[in-house]
Amino acid sequence: MASTQAPVTMPTSETFLRAIDLTPVPAEICDEAYEASTQYVPWPKSYGGDMVAQSAAAMMRSVEADRTMHSMHSYFMRPVDIGATVRYEVERLRDGRGYSTRAVRGYQNGKAVFTAMGSFHARESGYEYQPDSPADIQPDALQSAAEVLINADGPAADYWSTGRSFDMRHVPGPVYLDVEGGAQAHQAVWVKAFDRLPDGEDECSTTDLHRAALAYVCDYTILEPLLRVQDLSWSSTGLVTASLDHSMWFHRDGRADEWVLYAQEALSAQNNRGLALGRFFDRQGRLLATVAQEGMIRPGS
Repeated sequence: MASTQAPVTMPTSETFLRAIDLTPVPAEICDEAYEASTQYVPWPKSYGGDMVAQSAAAMMRSVEADRTMHSMHSYFMRPVDIGATVRYEVERLRDGRGYSTRAVRGYQNGKAVFTAMGSFHARESGYEYQPDSPADIQPDALQSAAEVLINADGPAADYWSTGRSFDMRHVPGPVYLDVEGGAQAHQAVWVKAFDRLPDGEDECSTTDLHRAALAYVCDYTILEPLLRVQDLSWSSTGLVTASLDHSMWFHRDGRADEWVLYAQEALSAQNNRGLALGRFFDRQGRLLATVAQEGMIRPGS
């Protein structure tokens, strides 16, 4: 098992790159298998984006280079140990003329912990439509997490500041310690990898890397509109959260090492569960991806 100790808190994207560093292993159940390790977080369970990005990367490896992932649908089944190996078994369900379908299950300690399906499409030309980007504040005018938390101490503040591989800047303000900007159902986060991410051997592998990066980073903040609308911060006493299920659609190619706007809204909250929607836009206003996620949110008493 890898170390669960906190790394040196320097702004780097190595955490993400380590997360998607897959090792091929003999398949035990399905057609092919890979192992990957979850990364350090200062909480009792691993970060859900590890499993989303790792499973996406495993499915991406199983298809021909002429097609890219356009959607994936996932369930978080059990908590996953930090700094430990997860084995992803990929099943090739279908390869058609234009589409391929894959299923993947993640296993740890002999139990299924994560499951997902992904669909891949060979590129075609056709009509395009998208909503307008809501961007009205640019990232250069906003504080980074490190600047917001410069006077905060502790492993959580260190992790939020530099440990997540991405610079994240909130509009109207973050919900790390308090609900900055007030209780409302909408927020946005400008996101960019700390480092330039490596290009692949071809256009398809580069596209796959940046789609995996969006899949990785999306889980950090997608539940925050549900916290915000309840006037809860991540530091609220007794708060317990967990990702339950996750869907993501990829619309256009983009780079996660350039600023993208992650516009988010709370759709519904009930029974200590909530559903949130997110959209990724690049700085030119192109819609790159859409995310829907349901999470468990249990406020402290």
